[in-house]
Amino acid sequence: MFFNPQQRLGRERHTIRIMIRIFCKGQHRPADGLLCAECQGLSVYAMQRIDRCQFQDDKPTCAKCPVHCYKPAMREQVRKVMRYAGPRMMVYHPLLALFHYVDEFAKARRTRLGARRFI
Repeated sequence: MFFNPQQRLGRERHTIRIMIRIFCKGQHRPADGLLCAECQGLSVYAMQRIDRCQFQDDKPTCAKCPVHCYKPAMREQVRKVMRYAGPRMMVYHPLLALFHYVDEFAKARRTRLGARRFI
């Protein structure tokens, strides 16, 4: 699952779910060990946005995306989640964190190389 470039959206879905779980557990401390209602809503919204992404398998990471498809309030909430969970991903899920960075820089590099071909 993690090494196939065609599985990038699936990996992104998995990564954001894990990040929301880390954030919720650390910040909201839900009693049942699942997600609180706010984080559950954010997770559902994030999955809808990924499913409707116009770039699909060629999708850059959200931070590098030219189209911001999240509503401003949800975008700010995701930003909070990523600020909190991002550094913790290296401890709890180092492979997902590594692949996220590889996806971010590989997409940027492909874009730069493609632009040079036409110059």
